[in-house]
Amino acid sequence: MAMALAKILVVDDDPAIRNLIQRFLSKQNYQVESAEDGKTALAVFEQFNPDLVILDVNLPDALGYNLCEQMQTMTKVFVLMLTSRSDEADKIRGFSQGADDYLTKPFSLAELEVRVGAILKRQRSVSTVEKQRLTFEKLMIDPERREVTLNNQLIPLTALEFDLLRFLASHPGRVWRRSELIQEVWDYEYVGDQRVVDVHIGQIRKKIEIDVTQPILIQTVRGVGYKFEAPDQT
Repeated sequence: MAMALAKILVVDDDPAIRNLIQRFLSKQNYQVESAEDGKTALAVFEQFNPDLVILDVNLPDALGYNLCEQMQTMTKVFVLMLTSRSDEADKIRGFSQGADDYLTKPFSLAELEVRVGAILKRQRSVSTVEKQRLTFEKLMIDPERREVTLNNQLIPLTALEFDLLRFLASHPGRVWRRSELIQEVWDYEYVGDQRVVDVHIGQIRKKIEIDVTQPILIQTVRGVGYKFEAPDQT
């Protein structure tokens, strides 16, 4: 029932698309607000405090990528980028700047519903085991507070970066293929370039590794995928 109360902000300068999404999601029992430009979106965002923002890349007064980053510095909001751009480079840029998912116009409402549901599932109450803090020397991952600290300093991770790091750290030493990580962390069969995993791994490494060219915690297993290697506790 908690998911039914989720709050969603729809930001798109096309009134037909904006109204269509708002009406559709309202019928799915979400609380929905909308905005037609960046300035309005930020004002509504601060008052509404949404769980998810469906954000158009091209707005009359702002670039969606920048809004995504700005909103995520304020809260750990999920962001679904919405755009007519289908170029893979644009998608990679969106993911690297914090987007949790990417939907290209034109899209079906059924696909939108699946994407929204998958993202919001990450808000599910976690089990007692999943709530346990993960501590590796000076790195601490707190699933309940959704916080990561390194050397007692809070590390700013996006929602998806946190989920990916927590998942890998929960299975130290195990090697995961990109397709497996997408299925486990994204929570649905992602159709697209699996390099999105590489982008997120790269962003996490910038924040927790001493040397990103020689990562110690998140290691690449060539030809397979990635693994989290717990540092020697001695």
